[in-house]
Amino acid sequence: MASTEISNQISETGFAQGNSGEVDLEHHGYDRIFWLAYLSNGLTTLANGMLVRYADFVHLYGGDELQLGLIVGCGMVGSIIFRMAQGEAVDRYGASRVWLWSIAIYSLSLLAHLMLTSANGPAVFIARAVMQASLAGVFSSSITFVALRARPERMAEVVGTLGTSGFIGLMIGPVISDWLGRDGNVGPQMVQQMFGTALSLAVASTFAMWLGSHGSTVPIRHARPKPWSVVWQYQPWLLSITAAAMGAGFSIPMIFLRPFAIETNMNGVGLFFFVYASTGFITRIASRSLFARYGNRPWICLGLGLLTLSYVSFIPVSQAWHLVIPAFIAGAAHALLFPSVMSEGTRAFPRKYLGVATALTLTMFDIGTFISAPLIGWFLDIAKVHTNNAYTWLFCAIAVLFAITTVVYCTKSSPTIAEANAS
Repeated sequence: MASTEISNQISETGFAQGNSGEVDLEHHGYDRIFWLAYLSNGLTTLANGMLVRYADFVHLYGGDELQLGLIVGCGMVGSIIFRMAQGEAVDRYGASRVWLWSIAIYSLSLLAHLMLTSANGPAVFIARAVMQASLAGVFSSSITFVALRARPERMAEVVGTLGTSGFIGLMIGPVISDWLGRDGNVGPQMVQQMFGTALSLAVASTFAMWLGSHGSTVPIRHARPKPWSVVWQYQPWLLSITAAAMGAGFSIPMIFLRPFAIETNMNGVGLFFFVYASTGFITRIASRSLFARYGNRPWICLGLGLLTLSYVSFIPVSQAWHLVIPAFIAGAAHALLFPSVMSEGTRAFPRKYLGVATALTLTMFDIGTFISAPLIGWFLDIAKVHTNNAYTWLFCAIAVLFAITTVVYCTKSSPTIAEANAS
């Protein structure tokens, strides 16, 4: 009897949190543990945000946009392959442990990039795959870590609050990279400084997470079905397709905005990401209570519409300050879409499978990047032979695809109980 009571008091995050294994956010959720997790997540995102000039690294060492797309696309294979294993590991060994291991491996992947001198050999593909796989572990375990400390109806709120740290990192990281590459200073020294600074931030993130996870325990082991049987039983397929499209929409600026800026003779991309992240941060704070009040579906529909509009607004861009408009729209779309899709994607799963559910939804984001990055690289490679407006045609095509996704999801998805009550 005593052992049962102890087991009930230990959640899968490894902390004593009451009989339900959850924390009341209004009184205990935003505590020291949460803010250390917030700091760690922000530092990791800051490190990753510095890599918006990854294209400079590829171009410096002999690659073009097609090679960039292949490296990023193949790198996502590492993320996709390890996602489900990471989700199962989170449920078995605890989110904090997987998070800590993942940050440490991410640091090693950045160190590996510092040693590369070619963008054409197998080493760059391996380093990128390890980097993406470890980032997958960081984000899936961090989301699970904080989500398990909240009631289910508050999951979108707490995930959204954690995500504001990511917007801060994305706000600052590209600005630092632009400063390192100021005055066209794009050479080996700039690339080394970019990866070296990112590595320092990742190490600091590892330390913050170690402090936050100190005292955690391994979750109680139970007999569990195979992850794929859980996925097959509970996965909402329409939302999964939508998540894949969303993942592509979020990743395209991170990968191809820098080559587009070079094409149009713009100095940098820091302004775009500063506005993007600032808007996302403000929108996330302003909207954090709306998901529980009205359900997730209205915000997914609105976010998809805004994401479509953001790519339309890229079409007339010809100067750096023009990027403010698509950045503003895309930042608001990101702020609404990520927590609502994550919450809706995991809502169909029992709480004991939250690690698998979170990993699966994030896997769909990765699949979107895996498919889109090589296709866009291939598209640009061919289009530039036939037109001087390759990026204009690219943005038009992406906007049409997202418009179709928006219409399909908003007409085919079913309203939730929260939406029915709100109406």
